Amino acid sequence: MRLPTIGTVGWILRGAAAGAAGTTALNVVTYLDMAVRGRPASSTPERTVERLAETAHLSVPGEGVTRASRLEGLGALTGLVAGVGVGGLLGLARATGFRAGTLLTTATVLVSTNGPMTVLRVTDPRTWSVVDWISDLVPHLAYAAVVTTTLDAFDRP
Repeated sequence: MRLPTIGTVGWILRGAAAGAAGTTALNVVTYLDMAVRGRPASSTPERTVERLAETAHLSVPGEGVTRASRLEGLGALTGLVAGVGVGGLLGLARATGFRAGTLLTTATVLVSTNGPMTVLRVTDPRTWSVVDWISDLVPHLAYAAVVTTTLDAFDRP
């Protein structure tokens, strides 16, 4: 029996699902790191949203705790959108026959997440310590491993 082929839209949807699974893995590793080391959450997602709003000449409404809560929520949402979106793009790449391994996927997600924050001057990876790099790299590696493994599983009959 011949299995039906997966079309482009099917691969994009599978990639988005893989990206959601990868984002969950990234969050688990990040929260474990915070729990084990007792470190606070990063403020870069909120600062990125704030800079994006400034660049677009928009304002995030509210004052004090209300505004801070909106920025925190929007920052978390941008992470979810990025994770699912990168997964969708990797699914699209699969539709063309390209298969990115875990290392290339890790590099892709590092650039796609840290790149905009660097351009917006929210962070500067050139100033990061070894611990900073490891704290950023390990969760993204977990994301990439889960996305790659999930996409590979979708590829099997």
